Amino acid sequence: MSRAIAGPEIERLIQLLARLPGLGPRSARRAALHLVKKREALLGPLAEAMAVARERIVVCRSCGNIDTSDPCSLCCDPRRDDSQIVVVADIADLWALERSGAVAGRYHVLGGVLSALDGVRPEHLTLDQLVTRAADPRVKEIILALNATVDGQTTAHFITDALAHLPVRVTKLAHGVPVGGELDYLDDGTLAAAIRQRTGF
Repeated sequence: MSRAIAGPEIERLIQLLARLPGLGPRSARRAALHLVKKREALLGPLAEAMAVARERIVVCRSCGNIDTSDPCSLCCDPRRDDSQIVVVADIADLWALERSGAVAGRYHVLGGVLSALDGVRPEHLTLDQLVTRAADPRVKEIILALNATVDGQTTAHFITDALAHLPVRVTKLAHGVPVGGELDYLDDGTLAAAIRQRTGF
């Protein structure tokens, strides 16, 4: 049984930090110690920023992104292409696509993927809202930017079936050899997908 190494307030800080993704108990202790040592420069401003975030962050009713305004800044951007909706499982995927600078369309966050093991059913996701948005006459293409996992692909098939009655083109991200990748280091599934989805040169 581990013993407390500091007062209850610091122990509570360590326990909360350990809940963050990528931080275990040891990393949480190092982070807490760093924050405590830099109380004025880091701990105070971080606490204030977190309090403001807690009060002001909302979920966009249109796309499901998080922001301090509803609709979010992405939905309010007039430069976005209204003819495309990019479907992602969660906000982390949306942020990854935005960092790439490759997306010009609108987004739709599902809130997860279908999963029999985890008990995630269609009613747990924002699928009905997606169908409603896809029915807008301005929408011409739905891009399924979902992970190449069994659950991601099951969700993609479900969405394709749900949109079959609409005059929209449903596309998915290509899978295969990453830019800068070497064939010798790729797994068999990735190589097989790359061969199946080969394009003209």
